[in-house]
Amino acid sequence: MLAVAYELKSPRMGTWTKQGWIDGWKGLRCDSLGSMKQVLPRLRDRLGSDPDYFKKIYNHTFDFARNEGQRSLALETAQAFWALLLPHGLEGGALSYLSSTDDDNDVSMDSTGQGWTAKQTELWFDFLGNKGLKGISRDTWQMFFEFVRTIDSRFSNYDQESAWPSTFDDFVDYAKGKITN
Repeated sequence: MLAVAYELKSPRMGTWTKQGWIDGWKGLRCDSLGSMKQVLPRLRDRLGSDPDYFKKIYNHTFDFARNEGQRSLALETAQAFWALLLPHGLEGGALSYLSSTDDDNDVSMDSTGQGWTAKQTELWFDFLGNKGLKGISRDTWQMFFEFVRTIDSRFSNYDQESAWPSTFDDFVDYAKGKITN
């Protein structure tokens, strides 16, 4: 449904503009209920397998899910949408681990090859619950996509000097403590 909301330019949950509806279905080359039904599995497959498309849907989800007038996404809402998106992207490959590269774009040999999994998602949700956050900022939401794709499963390639949100620094410390225990 999130891919449909993106394609039909729905600005918020439960809000569909006439022009977005018309232009969106036209852009998907759908002119009948039958063609609309046929395009849905393709959108779902693309969302799961295409990292660029996943990122577009993922970033759109922040505004789509955010309450009007709010600057951040309520924590419970963010977790609900992560619970929808992350498993699909991990299963289909859209969130495949990106090995680190050096200045010549050669893959780093110290890379573990194992990236984010359901276990890291579970740790992330536990951390958020323990931290007592009330909301997720746009910056944290958007950078989380790259974080998931570039961090190895043991967090050994995480650089706290990089420009990640401080929430990620705290999470990595928390997760490393849980992994070693």
